[in-house]
Amino acid sequence: MTIEQPDSSGAMRTADVEGLLVFTRDGHMAVQVRNLEPHHVDSAYSSAGYEASYGTISPDVPNGIIVYRIEGALVRELVDQDLPRAYSLVDDQLILTSTRDNENWRVVWRRG
Repeated sequence: MTIEQPDSSGAMRTADVEGLLVFTRDGHMAVQVRNLEPHHVDSAYSSAGYEASYGTISPDVPNGIIVYRIEGALVRELVDQDLPRAYSLVDDQLILTSTRDNENWRVVWRRG
């Protein structure tokens, strides 16, 4: 997996991370990401360099969007939020981006 996100100057960079994304046939999702960078700054999704959450997904296939409804998370403020994500499938990759104007990141998950 890779995460591209803006650095302090706004330039996009690839973060040093590893993680796991799980989708189930009945519409559930779980994600875990560990940031391996020594000076990682936490975000709205992570604490102490770690992100973990689970919930349900509602796909909007014609618009290329899934809505991730968070049922549980390491960062408690995320619980009960709906997080819309644009997605595309390219070969063995799932590419996710936020649909929120104030978030500029891209995650590429590769099928393992």
